[in-house]
Amino acid sequence: MTTLNGLTPWRHDLAGCLHADMASLLAFHGRVPLEVLGAAWEFFYRPGDVRREEYYFPCKPGTSLLASMAPHHPVRSVWHHPADAEQGWAQVREAVAGGRPVAVTVDNFELPFRPAYQDVHANHMILVHGFDEERGTVRVMDAVPPRFDGEIPLSRLAAARDSGNEIEHDRDMFFTDAPIANRWLDIEIDEDRFPAFDRAFVRRVIEANGRSFRAPQDLDAAPALTGLAGQRTFLDGMAKRRAAGEDIRDELFVTSGVLLATTALHADWLAHAAHGFDVPELAEAARQVERTAHHWSAVRILAARTSTSTSTGTSTRTRTGPTTADQLVRRFDELMDDQQRALRELDRALTVL
Repeated sequence: MTTLNGLTPWRHDLAGCLHADMASLLAFHGRVPLEVLGAAWEFFYRPGDVRREEYYFPCKPGTSLLASMAPHHPVRSVWHHPADAEQGWAQVREAVAGGRPVAVTVDNFELPFRPAYQDVHANHMILVHGFDEERGTVRVMDAVPPRFDGEIPLSRLAAARDSGNEIEHDRDMFFTDAPIANRWLDIEIDEDRFPAFDRAFVRRVIEANGRSFRAPQDLDAAPALTGLAGQRTFLDGMAKRRAAGEDIRDELFVTSGVLLATTALHADWLAHAAHGFDVPELAEAARQVERTAHHWSAVRILAARTSTSTSTGTSTRTRTGPTTADQLVRRFDELMDDQQRALRELDRALTVL
């Protein structure tokens, strides 16, 4: 039996499986998850790039998933794409046997500890940190409620990792209709270049985030939307497409989930720095950023209540939800106003940091 000690569950109420799993892997390698994952706060989105995955994150070209999540730190992740289930398990087994827990993509439909077991398909991510070949079991960890850390049959994990993740009924929403394909990832950290979490680092991060939000952008020429200008363009586009009767549910729900998580984590990162360095102005900025995060939570709810299209076999059914374009516009305006207040609060904090 092989079990890796030192892997602990990590959970944030406003983030999902991606941040939970990356946090646990960072902690396993001796890093404070919040100090790494909470530093970045930005807007980046390539139109049409959204994927039906619970662990979706918009990555910049040539940048790994973890490096996109934590651009202020020398970290990266590596996706592995096995040819089949047999090769997929052989690769994961080798990594765990060598002392490295890894994250694997799974279908909740096949996992006995998930509420969706044998009911709803969803493209999820969990950690693998042990196995017992004699008993045919594998040790997995999932910090997303209901939290689980224990053994399951290897056959169940294999089915979850090899699932086609098909849409079968109206309840297969958001994270389905995309094969799991036995993918898995692990992380790498450049220990020699890892920055200390001190006042100078916090200042550099806040300044860099502010520049990113305020940088001018040629929205007609850019392949991606960035900063406040890009965010405004994205939100306006969502409202216009909703008004025209287009189904925007999946795109807005998935992308706003990323922005909810990163904004909420940055609020906690600022509060952590405020407490550690005794800077009340940072605490006030943290409260304003947290307010912005809750706007994204509301946007996500509104997104879930727009039009839906469900494919079953050879037919497609469209159901119109109650969210109107006007409702989206009002929430988007409030979000942008509060976000700019947060940036002004951060400017004030910089004067005393």
